Amino acid sequence: MPRIRSPLAPDWWDYTTLDAALIEDAAKLSVEDLVQLSRPGFQVVLYDTLEDFYLAEALEYVRAWQSSTADNPVGICGPIGPTEQLPLVARIVNDLGISVKDGHFWGMDEWVIDGCEVPVTHPLSFEKADREMCFDRIDRELVMPDSHLHFPKAETSAFRASWHSGVHCAVMQGGQGDIKHWAFNDPVRREGEWADTPPPPEEYRKLETRVVDLHPVTIAQNARTSGGGNVTLVPTTAVTVGPVETWLAETVSIWHAGAHDNPFGQRLTAFMISKGLDDSAVPMSLLADHPNVRFNYFRGGIGTCAVEMH
Repeated sequence: MPRIRSPLAPDWWDYTTLDAALIEDAAKLSVEDLVQLSRPGFQVVLYDTLEDFYLAEALEYVRAWQSSTADNPVGICGPIGPTEQLPLVARIVNDLGISVKDGHFWGMDEWVIDGCEVPVTHPLSFEKADREMCFDRIDRELVMPDSHLHFPKAETSAFRASWHSGVHCAVMQGGQGDIKHWAFNDPVRREGEWADTPPPPEEYRKLETRVVDLHPVTIAQNARTSGGGNVTLVPTTAVTVGPVETWLAETVSIWHAGAHDNPFGQRLTAFMISKGLDDSAVPMSLLADHPNVRFNYFRGGIGTCAVEMH
C-alpha cells in the first residue's frame, strides 16, 4: 500500500507518512516508558532541572577538550539549538583555568544564500553565535587557535577533510527539530526515485556534509525559535554535517529541553531508535544503527500528548 502524502508538506517526506499504529504507540509513552527505552547502544537520561540539564551539556564540551593532547587531538561537534550551554562552557573553562588549546570544535551547519554560506555578520549566522556565546568569551591564554575551529562552508571539501585529519570526535551534540532531524538532516523531497518511497536508511546514511534544501517545517521552526516568527528572515538552504561524519563520532548526544521539538516528537524518535525502526522520513530514527546514542531530557519539558485545548 502506498504511503500517504504529508499534510504538512505534500511534496516532501516526513513523520506524518508513517504507519498510524506506530504514531499511536509513540504518543502513548509516559515519562517512565521513555526511560525504559534504554538498551545497549541507546541510553535515555532525565534531568530534573534546567540548570542541571545545561550544565551537563556544557560539561560534554569540557570533558572532550580535557582529553585532547597535541599528539591525540579530540574535538566535539556542537549545535546552535540549544545554545544555553555555550556561555556555561566558557565560564567553566575560565573559572577553573582549563587550557583547551589542544581541543577542536566542529560546527554542525550554517545557512546558505545564493550558493554561499552566510557571513558571520548575518544575524542568524551559526558561526557568529558559537563565537559570541562561547569562543570569544574564553580567555585568550586558554582558548584553542582558530585553526582548530571547523565551520562548514558551502564548498564542503575542507570541512569534510577535517573529519579525516586525525582528530577524534568524542561527542556530536544536537537538538531535535520539529521535522525530527539532527543538524539539517531533513527528510528529502518526494520526487524522482523517491516519489513513492523515502530513501532506504542505508542510502541516506551515505550522505556526507552537503548543501540541502530545507523542509518547510524546518524553515517555520527556525523562524519561531530564532527570528521572532518572521519566516522571511530564514534562508531556505543550508550546509549541514552528514550521517557519514556523524558515524565518525564516538557518541551522539541529543538534548531535549522541550523548546525545540514537541512532546510527541520527543517520544517518537526515542521509540523508533530503541526498537530499531529506522525510516528516512524520520531522519533521527536512523541513529538506531549508531553504536552509542544518548537522549538527554529535561523532565519538565517532556510534556504530554493528551489533548488540551488552548
